Amino acid sequence: MPTPKNTKPSSRKPLAYGAVIVVAAGLLGFASYKATAPDNSSSNTSTTPAAEVSADPQAGIYPELAKLARRDAGDKLAVGRADAPVVLIEYADFKCGYCGKFARDTEPELIKEYVEDGTLRIEWRNFPIFGEESENAARGAWAAGQQDRFWEFHAAAYAEGAKEKGFAKDRVKTLAQEAGVKDLARFMKDLDGEAARAAVAKDQEQAYGIGATSTPSFLINGRPIAGAQPKEAFTQAIETAAEQAKTSGKAGAGTTGDPAEGSGGSEDSEESAK
Repeated sequence: MPTPKNTKPSSRKPLAYGAVIVVAAGLLGFASYKATAPDNSSSNTSTTPAAEVSADPQAGIYPELAKLARRDAGDKLAVGRADAPVVLIEYADFKCGYCGKFARDTEPELIKEYVEDGTLRIEWRNFPIFGEESENAARGAWAAGQQDRFWEFHAAAYAEGAKEKGFAKDRVKTLAQEAGVKDLARFMKDLDGEAARAAVAKDQEQAYGIGATSTPSFLINGRPIAGAQPKEAFTQAIETAAEQAKTSGKAGAGTTGDPAEGSGGSEDSEESAK
């Protein structure tokens, strides 16, 4: 597996929660997940049962990973109620073809079916692993979010053919225009600002910390899912998590936020992003 760029050696250590070392994600296949280039297939042909739910609703769920949900009603890079019973955390790269497929084909349906009724919250984490242009797009997404246009930027960056045009800074500015970002001067300043770099680095460190080495990678209430799995894998995990939250009385804690407008495979090398 090629080593992604923009990675500090220390950033790939697992996260520690007191005496608990979180290696669950690696055990379930984040690190070993293999994918073919998405451009070579017209459909998602992955059959990896990464989200298989056993008779035990707690099997494959790691409470320490569930705590990574921020549930911040002011989070510009999230959609759904802050107190939703289920939180899906998505670690993704805008140069990842499988991430784009998930964004276009699966995510809108999950938003319609589960976010709009208050069951699900989706929290985005920038996980640029394909070099400088990935970093540009990640910081651009964050900068668009500061003007409440993250999801519009997300849609523009993941539109068919967008990846092939690259994410040089001029191109990222064009995507911001397409997304309806009003103050482009502020956007470009934010894009190159320390706050954007710090926010992206924080997300990236978190992803590597749970053992993720490919995109997209997901957590659903502490259940790791590797790759852009078929929609059924997500619906099964979401519904199981919602039922578990209902029976345990542990629906999401936090300040209620209004849902924002929303819009298997995985990739783990710079070559597959081209």
